[in-house]
Amino acid sequence: QVQLVESGGGLVLPGGSLTLSCAASGFTLQQYAISWFRQAPGKEREGVSCFSASDASTHYADSVKGRFTISRDAKNTVTLQMNSLKPEDTAVYYCNARLITKTYWGQGTQVTVSS
Repeated sequence: QVQLVESGGGLVLPGGSLTLSCAASGFTLQQYAISWFRQAPGKEREGVSCFSASDASTHYADSVKGRFTISRDAKNTVTLQMNSLKPEDTAVYYCNARLITKTYWGQGTQVTVSS
């Protein structure tokens, strides 16, 4: 069965850190472009970060640049390290894998930044 499963979300204080993981099963992530998106209540889904399969380059939204780091390991998992979290980072975070016409989404994991 082909699927992406996110984990690692939770409640964290402002300034804290979380590490989100996205584990793939049924296919290999190596050839796929991997992205993290997020959607806050009442807002549209937005791109947060992506990892290019072609050259392993990474890209970040301006709102998270310098605080978030995306990486891919050899275990078919992509992580999003999130530091210096702010209340405005509160959202459901989704992992996406894309290869030409194939696109897979995870079910999402909730991140809440609040004191």
